[in-house]
Amino acid sequence: MPAPAAEDEFAAVVRSHSARYAVVGVQPYREALYAALPPGGVIARFGVGHDGIDKAKATSAGILCTNTPGVLDESVAEHTMMLILAASRHFVPLASGMQQSTWTAKMGSEISGKTLVIVGVGSIGKTVARIAAFGFGMRVVGCTRTRKVDEEAMRRNGIVSVTDDFAAAVHEADYVSLHIPATPANARFVDGARIGLMSPQCWLINTARGAVVDENALYDALVAARIRGAAIDVFEREPYVPSDAARDLRKLDNVVLTPHMGSNTGEANARMAQRALQNIAWAAAGECRSMDLLNPEVLGASRPD
Repeated sequence: MPAPAAEDEFAAVVRSHSARYAVVGVQPYREALYAALPPGGVIARFGVGHDGIDKAKATSAGILCTNTPGVLDESVAEHTMMLILAASRHFVPLASGMQQSTWTAKMGSEISGKTLVIVGVGSIGKTVARIAAFGFGMRVVGCTRTRKVDEEAMRRNGIVSVTDDFAAAVHEADYVSLHIPATPANARFVDGARIGLMSPQCWLINTARGAVVDENALYDALVAARIRGAAIDVFEREPYVPSDAARDLRKLDNVVLTPHMGSNTGEANARMAQRALQNIAWAAAGECRSMDLLNPEVLGASRPD
């Protein structure tokens, strides 16, 4: 039986079964779940992004929080490349036209030789870079707020240079792909000012988190042709509802939109399930320091192991 999506109902199920462990999705969990689980319990995120979990509240309650890093890199990276290709070849309008018996042969562009900027050169970012550089012959530049990077790892994944200067990285980019977490520091990281640093031929690609982009500023830039287009898999509110009804990204011709499906493959789901259950098994065995802990400070606070 599937668990209820609403937090209050989900917490009630946890209480009714005296459950110690809960596997959760992308929905936000703000109150009830932390009171429903006992100290030493686990909130195991089925995925990587964990902005829906209140780590401070969990730590106060003595609850361990985990995610599943590394297991969905290939799926998200492949989806990122699919969005880039769909953008370069006008795939959405042309495929839709064919379904309507309309034959419109619109000229596209190759991505070989084009510049792709990866904003966030973590595990997923490096996987995108590897596929783009070695599979499609793109020129890949990394952009990060961290000055110290593993330069050998960058080269190994096809990244020709890395900078912490966003403006310098994106000013001649053909594609800018976001791979940064939805932390408070990254809230609406791509705002009107940063969009203004991109060139008019640039496509913005987002398979990270909707919260890292100011959707209203993006809409305005797209309408004004300040950038060429946007291909987006994640949104501030999901299912997607525009924060301003007058700025609905679905109404624009120069966008490609998918419903947060970058990691939703059979292979990635199987790996996420296995990793989430492994984290729970480690907790049950008292091997908490082996877990993919998001709040390691809880070990000092409650000593569940």
